[in-house]
Formats: sequence, structure tokens, C-alpha cells
Amino acid sequence: MVEKVLSAMHSYGLREENESIPWREAFSTVSDEDIPGVYLRGARYRENLTQRQFSEKTEITVPHLSAMENGKRPIGKKNARLLADALNVDPRRLLTV
Repeated sequence: MVEKVLSAMHSYGLREENESIPWREAFSTVSDEDIPGVYLRGARYRENLTQRQFSEKTEITVPHLSAMENGKRPIGKKNARLLADALNVDPRRLLTV
């Protein structure tokens, strides 16, 4: 049974811990500047919020949220705190590395 589960996991690209690689290597196409936006989008998705719902919750316009998620607009400290509070995450995750 364990072999079937492992085989199924491997077919989806999952590997055992000793076969893992560092996340930066796996996502080498994501630049340091893009990480906050990717994290923001992922945290919003985790909370099951659309950009419109998130906009209503934070009072930040949809175009500005979209620009932040796509790395076209910096998030900044003030917005990082506001967004982080709405998403229950550490605001430092939303600032450029």
C-alpha cells in the first residue's frame, strides 16, 4: 500500500524529503523583487478572497492590488501592515528581500 501511495505522489512530481531541493532553486525564475507579490497573491488565494473582496476588506483599489501582486507596484511598509493584518501573515513577508 505504501508503495502505491509513493508511486502516486511521484507521478505528481512530489519527492521524498531527502530528494528535495531548496525552494530558490525550484523557483529560480522568480526574482527577489517578485517574491512579495507572489506571496501576497498566494496568501490572498489561501484566504479564498478575490481581488475585489480583498479590495473591499483593505480599501486598496483592485488595480493597485493587481499591480502589487504582479510586481509592478511596490507594497511599502504601510500597505504591508494593512495587507498582512487582513491576511493574518507577517508583514515582513510582503516587503522586498
